[in-house]
Amino acid sequence: MEMGKYKLSIVIPCYNENENIITIVEKVRQVPIADKEIIVVDDKSTDGTREILESKVKPLVSKVIYHEQNGGKGAALKTGFQHATGDIVIIQDADLEYDPMEYPLVIAPILEGRTSVAYGSRFLGRKAKGYLSNRLANKFLTHLSNLFTHQHLTDMETCYKAFKREVIQSIDIEEKRFGFEPEITAKIAAKNIQIIETPISYYPRTMEEGKKIGMRDGIRAIYCIWKYRK
Repeated sequence: MEMGKYKLSIVIPCYNENENIITIVEKVRQVPIADKEIIVVDDKSTDGTREILESKVKPLVSKVIYHEQNGGKGAALKTGFQHATGDIVIIQDADLEYDPMEYPLVIAPILEGRTSVAYGSRFLGRKAKGYLSNRLANKFLTHLSNLFTHQHLTDMETCYKAFKREVIQSIDIEEKRFGFEPEITAKIAAKNIQIIETPISYYPRTMEEGKKIGMRDGIRAIYCIWKYRK
């Protein structure tokens, strides 16, 4: 794949992000990649996000898709992946924890032909940020996942996951919530694909600011690591 001749699909799952959705869409639009497809999947928001998407965001993006019932991040991503038409597909959460300007860093290993799946790591050569409990849980889950997938990841739970489109569209995603992260990592490993990580920036938000992942999701992640093991 030539460095300058590719189309990037950005899938943005969102749920109750009325304060952030316009900002993140504008940030994505500013990324200096010529051929971009921005797909927003609203997971039945109840805080006015849908109205903002319809009136202000829809003219700015390629597609806005509305779920008729809340399914979770995994469900929203599954919908977005099905509609993607780019050569490479990357995930962008609707919060402001990640910097879209770093897409070129994340997808570089794919463009260079070194892999067909790349992750952006918040911990590779970076000072850890965010809640200590979340960091410890992430470290534990990543280590546990590595034991079964034989990957060498530092951040299995990262938002920034990029795939060749044919790879991600060939996978049947079963997990509807945050269990998507260990599930997709396990299913990529089952295809004998070595995931390559690149260091990225991270600006964590608090629970008060809308962070949604919790203890229940951590327990589910452990179950998913075991369920989808090779």
